[in-house]
Amino acid sequence: MSATSPSQFDQTIEGCRPADVTPVELEATDLESTAPEYLRDLKRECTRNGLFPARLSVDACFDEDCSLHTQQEVDRIRGYVRAGAFLGVGTVTVDCTNVANPEKVSPALEACAERAEREGLSFELDAPISLER
Repeated sequence: MSATSPSQFDQTIEGCRPADVTPVELEATDLESTAPEYLRDLKRECTRNGLFPARLSVDACFDEDCSLHTQQEVDRIRGYVRAGAFLGVGTVTVDCTNVANPEKVSPALEACAERAEREGLSFELDAPISLER
């Protein structure tokens, strides 16, 4: 007997059937916009072509020790989290190789990760810092 209780989603997951679609990773730089109208058309076009946007990758830059720059970059990432939720991706991956002030950037990225979680997305960070989550 298992010591863990079954997930409330077990029955739903067991009832899943494979779909004939190809999962794809979208690059944020390839998106012309994060406006809902554009994303709706993109999602429709992906479906029409048998593609499923499974992941959205975002390159970020925190190479300035400036609160304003940090906030602008985090706002941009948050916009992509919102876009990812609209598109139905499972994961948003943020890649930032240079972080000038980890103490300033970490809480901001943690807030983005929390936002992604509230939207039902996984948030992955590829950076020289780690999140407290």
